[in-house]
Amino acid sequence: MEVQLVSPEQVLYEGEANMVVVRTLGSGDIAFQDNHAPFLGALADWPLRVKTGTEQEAFAVHGGFVEVSGNRVVILSDIAELASQIDVPRAEAAMARAEEALRANPDDEEAAAAKQRAQTRLDAAGV
Repeated sequence: MEVQLVSPEQVLYEGEANMVVVRTLGSGDIAFQDNHAPFLGALADWPLRVKTGTEQEAFAVHGGFVEVSGNRVVILSDIAELASQIDVPRAEAAMARAEEALRANPDDEEAAAAKQRAQTRLDAAGV
């Protein structure tokens, strides 16, 4: 099936794949393979995986939408990063700052969102 991952800055992935795994809001994880039924969903902050045979590419995806139609998967993400390009020390520092802010105020929604973004980056990078 044809796969395209697009962020406002660039096309991060365009090519053929055997499977795409994403996490959607309210529906959890979902995998798309050849000839999947049409689907439209909002994306959660979560690592996206594109599998091509024995190879797998990981991306940190922060919001957006996934559409499946006609043996094609299109991911339109608010922010997306290729796993190999993630600055791990920066993500770890962001995680530490967010955790510190949450210790001071467990109801801090901005800190909780920052922690989720950092965790998504670290998970995508395989840390």
